[in-house]
Amino acid sequence: MPRFAANLSMMFTEWAFLDRFDAAADAGFSAVEYLFPYDFAPKDIALRLQRNRLDQALFNLPPGDWSKGERGLAALPDRFGDLQAGVRLALDYAEATGVGRLHLMAGIMDPAQAAAAAAYRRAVAWTAETLGARGLDLVIEPINKRDMPGYFLNDYRLAESLIDDLGLPNLRLQFDVYHRQIMHGDVTTALRRLLPIVGHIQVASVPSRQEPDGEELSYPFLFAELDRLGYAGFVGCEYRPRAATKDGLAWFAPYAGTPGDRR
Repeated sequence: MPRFAANLSMMFTEWAFLDRFDAAADAGFSAVEYLFPYDFAPKDIALRLQRNRLDQALFNLPPGDWSKGERGLAALPDRFGDLQAGVRLALDYAEATGVGRLHLMAGIMDPAQAAAAAAYRRAVAWTAETLGARGLDLVIEPINKRDMPGYFLNDYRLAESLIDDLGLPNLRLQFDVYHRQIMHGDVTTALRRLLPIVGHIQVASVPSRQEPDGEELSYPFLFAELDRLGYAGFVGCEYRPRAATKDGLAWFAPYAGTPGDRR
């Protein structure tokens, strides 16, 4: 059975961020993910994880100045030093939370620019090697042009080619079903082919990016397919609830665990 991680940047937003850990555990989740932890002290996040017996599935490396439209630094030729500083910061949070994988955002750049392609390759290789020394995986995620116009990594073929070319054992693909369906379709066949390099999976309905309970895709089929394929990683629930988060969890009921007792 898939192991679902509530995405606390999108779900349970009726609560303050640190209280979302409690809400997710109360709803039966055994793991969480989110975009960025950096507004909070590592020890405060670690405390919420520990008292709720939650695993930290994933979070993103620092993306630059999000408020100014930056969506990652990896493909920006003049920001390698900032990227390195961000990786060092993220490692403090990784140690505190026990996370096993981090996502590196590519940034807003034209993938046809040679300088951007070279910068991205350098950043991915350096980051993967740095994380690997700590026993961590690096994941890279193609993102569709509709949700993030101008994003450098906007094609699964580019991600697959880079992972294959670099040949680093801890460099993996973040397979977001929502983005895959919008970009290329053919989700099930792609999962079957790419699973050996997949390090994390995320889900949401298409096209609304809401609960994975309808619209274009049959998620009960896909969840069963993950079992058939032997996928043992996390499935991140990166969706925007239609209304109150807990009111939209009927899809999750067959998979929910028993809420953990807090310490």
